[in-house]
Amino acid sequence: MSAFVSEPVGLNSGAEAVPGPTGPRRLPRYLVGCAAALLVWVAVYANLQPFAAWLTYRVIGLARGTHLAAAVEFFLFESPKVLMLLVLVVFGVGIVRSFFTPERTRRILAGKRESIGNLLAALLGIVTPFCSCSAVPLFIGFVTAGVPLGVTFSFLVSAPMVNEVAVVLLFGLFGWRVAGIYTLTGVLVAIVSGWTIGRLRLEGHVEEWVFRTRAGGAGPAEERLAWSDRLEAGWRAMTEIVGKVWPYVLAGIAVGAGIHGYVPENFMASIMGKGAWWSVPLAVLIGIPMYSNAAGIVPVVQALLGKGAALGTVLAFMMAVIGLSLPETIILRRVLKPTLIATFVGVVGTGILIVGYLFNILF
Repeated sequence: MSAFVSEPVGLNSGAEAVPGPTGPRRLPRYLVGCAAALLVWVAVYANLQPFAAWLTYRVIGLARGTHLAAAVEFFLFESPKVLMLLVLVVFGVGIVRSFFTPERTRRILAGKRESIGNLLAALLGIVTPFCSCSAVPLFIGFVTAGVPLGVTFSFLVSAPMVNEVAVVLLFGLFGWRVAGIYTLTGVLVAIVSGWTIGRLRLEGHVEEWVFRTRAGGAGPAEERLAWSDRLEAGWRAMTEIVGKVWPYVLAGIAVGAGIHGYVPENFMASIMGKGAWWSVPLAVLIGIPMYSNAAGIVPVVQALLGKGAALGTVLAFMMAVIGLSLPETIILRRVLKPTLIATFVGVVGTGILIVGYLFNILF
């Protein structure tokens, strides 16, 4: 990946600086760097399991079959595995995001029929940057650009819930089946929630000052980026996102390792298994006030499933933590009146409950 670091400006006895290659001339160098980095990534990733076992039993010297050894091996294997998957996928998503600026996203959604808009908003939420701190400016920008309220909520539900971090962690820890189930159901919850809120005609419960806010102008024409610039955008996204979430990844994996090594299987099955009808609503109620993100919660989800918790219950718990987080709800109070916030939480929460019960029946 060193090809993405700009070369220092050459200095020769005070001579004038000579700029490095720009535009398309950088692309071959970047592609060679990406190919070399990918080969190293594959070689390291393929040997993580034996390396974790070697560290646990040969270097640290723990005895096989003990609770501590199981927890330590889990942590030493899952930590580099998840971080490496994040680096690879977030780099790719960063390239995709270079095609979807906030302004372009607003233009795509504005003026669309509401049913089509809900679908587009939910899909765009997967690949566009979003966090709790950007909830208010995004909401204002969408509403003042003429995006219907229900379509805006489809985006606000999908963007945090079905983000690239959640998907890559689920894929890395559980495989494509669980990751696909989560992505599909998350998008459906976003679409149906936005459509339902749109049918309720709750525009009167948006704070009045939002509609008095003028939408941003057309702004300067968007620059057509070269592929070398898009690769740089992927590099920046990877360093920024992974740089922010790695402590949560390690903390979540540490909690998951403790559950994996020490919690009896029948204990989790008794409170989060299929047999307890109240496990799904309890999981949602526990998840809503929690402050976490996908990076911190997915390793915990893995450990819960490994100890006998039901898939639907665990998916409901994860969706509640990510999609109905208390910090986001508090931030949205700046632009939404309490009635609309309660409706938002109720509609999305109901969708999550349905997902939990459905997958507990099917799987």
